[in-house]
Amino acid sequence: MYAIELKDVVKDYTQCGQPAVDKLSLRVSHGEIVTLLGPSGCGKTTTLRLIAGFERADSGSIYLAGSAVSDGRRFVPPERRGIGMVFQDYALFPHLTVAQNVGFGCKAAERATRTREMLALVGLPDFGDRYPHQLSGGQQQRVALARALAPRPVVVLLDEPFSNLDADLRGQMRSEVKRILNQAGATAVLVTHDQKDALAISDRIVVMCGGTLQQEGTPREIYQFPENRFVASFVGESNILCGKVGDSGNTVQTLLGEVPCSHTHDKPPGSQVCVSIRPESLELDPHGQVAGVVKEYHYSGQSIDARIETLGEFPQELTVHIHPEHSAQIGDTLRFRILPEFVAVIRAEETIKTIA
Repeated sequence: MYAIELKDVVKDYTQCGQPAVDKLSLRVSHGEIVTLLGPSGCGKTTTLRLIAGFERADSGSIYLAGSAVSDGRRFVPPERRGIGMVFQDYALFPHLTVAQNVGFGCKAAERATRTREMLALVGLPDFGDRYPHQLSGGQQQRVALARALAPRPVVVLLDEPFSNLDADLRGQMRSEVKRILNQAGATAVLVTHDQKDALAISDRIVVMCGGTLQQEGTPREIYQFPENRFVASFVGESNILCGKVGDSGNTVQTLLGEVPCSHTHDKPPGSQVCVSIRPESLELDPHGQVAGVVKEYHYSGQSIDARIETLGEFPQELTVHIHPEHSAQIGDTLRFRILPEFVAVIRAEETIKTIA
């Protein structure tokens, strides 16, 4: 039995054959943190609203803790689903104290005890008498999370929870929210368009586009081994090249030459594919197989992010990340070797240029 299960869920606002959510099937285990990741309009927020009961699916079924809350015969309203919700703007009651906000959804008999427990959990044990306007953004977020967890919900839903925070606080709150959810043993579904949020907080990431599930997996699986061009390009940066699988199956012949790949795939030798090469897979090496001229670069502190144009009969533009101990100037010719750990064979596209 799963904490959440969606079976072939469809939601079409326009009734014109382009659903916001299109036959989506998804399972979330108890205690798991799952992030729905994708660009605006991909269907992730609609999926969250369908789970919460704020929207009614046109077809398909939704189960919470094994019980149907939405199918062809039954629709359970939001207040009866056992859902804890953390909204993008936190939606704290401004006229109530922090303690009153946290205890709002609890039964009277356990309200005081549960409020103290939750404030201690989120690291605000002495803030109960304050009002929301007296808190920082990060403190408001923790109060909103404490309020969502206090009634012991089946699942906690978080809608873009870090979007209102500045960069420094955002990084801190990712770790804090993950700690709180894990310590509470909560099942959580989070929506974001920010890959850093998803990679930092998730046990599993569900990448969506056009209302459909593109790929799901652990953060490492999604980043290292994208399954298609969209995932490779949306989650981080990637160099996408055309090619065909070599005889051994663990190389791809491209316009750059033979590219090694360590990830297991199901494409037979000779088949036309794409290959995703993360910038981290290109390592400076004076004897490397890939030579290119630096066309532009910027220094980020952690790396030198450069765009190079390869030498040879068929020049390619590649993005590379160079360790900051090295220097790179426009016009420099550099050589790189390809590390197979961040190379993935992905599905070929219709526009692929074939390799003879």
